Amino acid sequence: MSPRIGLDLPTILQAAVEIADTRGLEEVTLASLAQKLAVRSPSLYNHVNGLSGLRSKLAVHGLEQLLHVMTQAVVGRSGDDAVRELGKAYVAFARAHPGLYDATLRAPDPQDEEVRRLAGETVDLVVRALQAYELKDDAALHAVRGLRSLLHGFSSLEQRGGFGLPLDLDVSFRLLLDTFLAGLHEMKRRAKTESKPT
Repeated sequence: MSPRIGLDLPTILQAAVEIADTRGLEEVTLASLAQKLAVRSPSLYNHVNGLSGLRSKLAVHGLEQLLHVMTQAVVGRSGDDAVRELGKAYVAFARAHPGLYDATLRAPDPQDEEVRRLAGETVDLVVRALQAYELKDDAALHAVRGLRSLLHGFSSLEQRGGFGLPLDLDVSFRLLLDTFLAGLHEMKRRAKTESKPT
């Protein structure tokens, strides 16, 4: 069966993102996608390898988009400013694309070359954003893990309605980032103290 004219992978992914963001990732099926695109389900197999293939491509697309917004956020910035802007970009992405964000967490195959490449580029980006704190080796990677945990934890709790009190979420997030940054400054201070000759 030849591919339908006008139907390509970017079009399919855009439709899948719209379904995921408005109705939830579980609602992204070949049937719902075919209905949205006004095609028959078999037409989709020219572009994706079934539902698992679609979810995998959606995850990669989401990781690419998240990396892009974080990269744009840190251009020309360093230190606390870079970390704050990166954090805001991450949370804003999760808020704007809850279904796509969910896809980045549930569908990626860690053995997939594209997923591994994007994961590596994301870690590199965050390491560069943290360079001002002069963290070395394992300490830098621990800081990357800490920041990821902070950003993902906040985003996931917000998406699932985990913050029930009537407090401004942006204020809570800013305080959380400020606390993390204070910890980075303390790590930097301790490293300098420990490296001084006695």
